[in-house]
Amino acid sequence: MLSGVRETRRDKVFLAFNYLYVFLAFLIVFYPLVYMVSASISDPKAVGSGEMWLWPKGITFDGYKRVFENTSIWTGYGNTILYTVVGTAINLLVTLPAAYALSRKDFVGRNFFMGMFMVTMFFGGGLVPTYLLVKQLGMVNTMWAIVIPSAASIWNIIVSRTFFQSSIPKELQEAAQIDGCTNMRLFVKIILPLSMPIIAVMALFYGVGNWNSYFSALIYLNDSAKYPLQLVLRQILVLQEMAAQGGGAIDASTAAAMNNKAEIAALVKYSVIIVATIPVIVIYPFLQRYFVQGVMIGSVKG
Repeated sequence: MLSGVRETRRDKVFLAFNYLYVFLAFLIVFYPLVYMVSASISDPKAVGSGEMWLWPKGITFDGYKRVFENTSIWTGYGNTILYTVVGTAINLLVTLPAAYALSRKDFVGRNFFMGMFMVTMFFGGGLVPTYLLVKQLGMVNTMWAIVIPSAASIWNIIVSRTFFQSSIPKELQEAAQIDGCTNMRLFVKIILPLSMPIIAVMALFYGVGNWNSYFSALIYLNDSAKYPLQLVLRQILVLQEMAAQGGGAIDASTAAAMNNKAEIAALVKYSVIIVATIPVIVIYPFLQRYFVQGVMIGSVKG
């Protein structure tokens, strides 16, 4: 509040509701994180029975031990890092030049191309035609089937275009052109260094999307050695569900063994979720400043 400005009763009530809303939002976000961390180091029986609902019970690090010993998980981890780095680089190479070109008023036909881009936000070719196209291009069961079809997001292009229109002075571009600067040099030497906020935002958006993506790998990859971490986690969840539902006419020893496998799978599941989430949590604080600045400039001023 500004000094000298007196709060009315209505202002105090509004502020109290704001604090209450923020606190509830904090609990909604914070509880699943605490639960995941606690479940990953708790006794699977306590987790399955509901005895553990917040803090760890029967602390054990067997889940993380199994994660570190599982070669398929680490292979998936390496694949995910590769797909994320290569995919994000391709995303930026496609999105930023397209957005800058569409932001230039002297670009002939920019409204036509923008309209064609926006059509793809509402209509798509469908899964089967897309798969057939990827297959004809020879990209099935390769990394390119993961990173090429999702090379650009129209929404991110629109946000980046708005940033270029509202944050890059037109006079700066005109001065560079008068000095004999080509369009390519103008983009590389002047526009990109001034666009670090939106570059960081796009890298964050695309990076998190690529890191969490599993559907493309599920459709296009056949070799388990090329599976990303998210697909490995999905296999663990499917095995856990199959073990939990594998009832029928079985003896007590078999049922106990299946139940033990289900508990171990649940423990590994929570541990893998924590391991898979850590990189995003670690990187985000370094990009938060650019994230807030880029989103505000790219949306409000446009």
